[in-house]
Amino acid sequence: MAHELYPHIEVRVEASAQIVDFRRDRVDVALRHGLGHYPGLQSIRLMAPVLLPVASPALLAKGRPIEHPQDCLDYPLLQDADRADWSLWLQALGVEVGDQAKRGASFDEDLLLLRAAAAGQGIALVQDSHAQEDIDSGRLVVAPDRPWPSRFAYYIVCREESLQRAEVQAFVGWIKDETAADSGLAC
Repeated sequence: MAHELYPHIEVRVEASAQIVDFRRDRVDVALRHGLGHYPGLQSIRLMAPVLLPVASPALLAKGRPIEHPQDCLDYPLLQDADRADWSLWLQALGVEVGDQAKRGASFDEDLLLLRAAAAGQGIALVQDSHAQEDIDSGRLVVAPDRPWPSRFAYYIVCREESLQRAEVQAFVGWIKDETAADSGLAC
């Protein structure tokens, strides 16, 4: 734990979908999911999740077999809030897609995507690490088994002057060490 290693550093964690305004908010470091281009800020790549298409075994038993990535389009697609992942995944696997890959219910959280998929509402494209417990338990199966590293990654983001402070350097180092310890995720 960071507190045990650095008891003199106060950490306040705020989970929000809102983007931090470093000029207005009293924030030294933010974690962002995106492409890493944040003008005026330092961006340090942490990890790039691998995306897997998952569905309930019951849903797949009722429909056509999924032998190729484009066969996913025959099922309801469960979307992330940006509705970008399915299009990117299919394109990365050589499938020409249009708006068809952006249809379907969208969710703000991977947990909600996983629950909807387990309930048989469609196929979700989620991080492998988020789906592993449901796959291990049999609530979800990978369909098809074509993992794809996402173009998007997680980044530590901060102002250049913040990165010069010892406390921020210690926190950034700790976050990097924690992500590196989680095998398969660190870049």
